[in-house]
Amino acid sequence: MITLYTWSTPNGRKIPIMLEECGLPYTVVPVNIGKDEQFAPDFLKVSPNNKIPAIVDDAAEGGPQSVFESGAILTYLAEKTGRFLAPSGPDRYRAMEWLHWQIGGLGPMLGQLGFFAVRSDEKAPLAIKRFTDEADRLLHVMDRRLGEGPYLAGADYSIADIACYAWTLAATSFLKEPLRDTLGSVPNVHAWLARVGERPAVQRGMEVPRT
Repeated sequence: MITLYTWSTPNGRKIPIMLEECGLPYTVVPVNIGKDEQFAPDFLKVSPNNKIPAIVDDAAEGGPQSVFESGAILTYLAEKTGRFLAPSGPDRYRAMEWLHWQIGGLGPMLGQLGFFAVRSDEKAPLAIKRFTDEADRLLHVMDRRLGEGPYLAGADYSIADIACYAWTLAATSFLKEPLRDTLGSVPNVHAWLARVGERPAVQRGMEVPRT
């Protein structure tokens, strides 16, 4: 059994999607970041960076294994199950490239845009422009890539798509207003969102945790 520590954020949705896709049994421990539950001592033992998501795999070889950081968890689960990540070769590294692209670029930039353009009571025009421009650039990078194939790593759905889905969906909903011009010019991204969003496991994972 896997214990999943998560919350209803784009980062928090990645691992439920992966667990549903892989058909692995898991239990959910909601970590309400709005109430600072990520700083609880018990959670710190699992995730020393005070961030969701994190997992504990009781069935790991050698005893319970805790893993934090979404990219590490996705890779761990892919290797555990042999799914959504090629074991070697170019296909593996294409998936890893786009996984790390999301971790280092798309997620942080959309997160900063969300703070400055939507959540912050005091608007900082320079910061909003900076993160809007970078979000625009990244979404067009993604659109060009998806013009070359149905999924980010190529022909096959992978952990790169799982990592990017909830963040990209947030760009079309929570960030719809600041990104209104961008969203009208990335048709391949919209087609990909529809394609990934039709998967039953994605739909189930997006509902975890229920709050």
